Amino acid sequence: MFRDESGHRPTQKIFTEVPPKYDFLNRVLTLNMDEDWRKKTAREVLANNPSKVLDLCCGTADLTMHIAAYADKETELYGLDFSHTMLARAKEKVAVFGEDRIKLIQGDAGNMPFENDYFDSIGISFGFRNLTFENPDAQLHIKEVLRVLKPGGRFVIVETSQPENDLVRILYHVYHNVITAPIGGLISGNRDAYNYLAYSANNYYTLNELSALLKNAGFSKTTGTPLMMGAAAIMVAVK
Repeated sequence: MFRDESGHRPTQKIFTEVPPKYDFLNRVLTLNMDEDWRKKTAREVLANNPSKVLDLCCGTADLTMHIAAYADKETELYGLDFSHTMLARAKEKVAVFGEDRIKLIQGDAGNMPFENDYFDSIGISFGFRNLTFENPDAQLHIKEVLRVLKPGGRFVIVETSQPENDLVRILYHVYHNVITAPIGGLISGNRDAYNYLAYSANNYYTLNELSALLKNAGFSKTTGTPLMMGAAAIMVAVK
């Protein structure tokens, strides 16, 4: 399991001590494609006309913003993240929708402060890898999503994936090793975190593996859509 010098998962630091250019790095390292991917994810989250929606591991509210832009005014919107510093930045961003439009909550993805069958849809953007990759609590996190999701509800994940084409996969891994890890680490000042992000992206699930993980945990069906030749993907899992 990938650990930093202190023995912790490196993302614990980056998500607690938000670097000033965190959002900027997301744009640069994905060649600004992550915003388009989040827009597509937001539309999938809202495809069942939900009355209650959660952005899980919302971070600085990038996905939350797109969901709020597309959602009906009556839709109840929530964002949950364990990092108070991430949520402070998120609060600044979602203020454009009004003080009470989006409820931001600090909490644990493995023990969410919501009743059973509470949400019609749950979205997560580039956070599911941290909940499941080499994580001993992976099943706990998935079971918790199932618990708070209504029967028939949608869990929409946008996450890194593995290209099926061998050459594309090699180039994708080289990109993370040569660009993501060194440049992300240099600009953010957190080399451990971006080394981890590159390592986890290069070793994360294929679409088929992710589908099997979700179905084995209890989801009834899944649909995966590759993005950028399979370097990322949107997975829709139905409870």
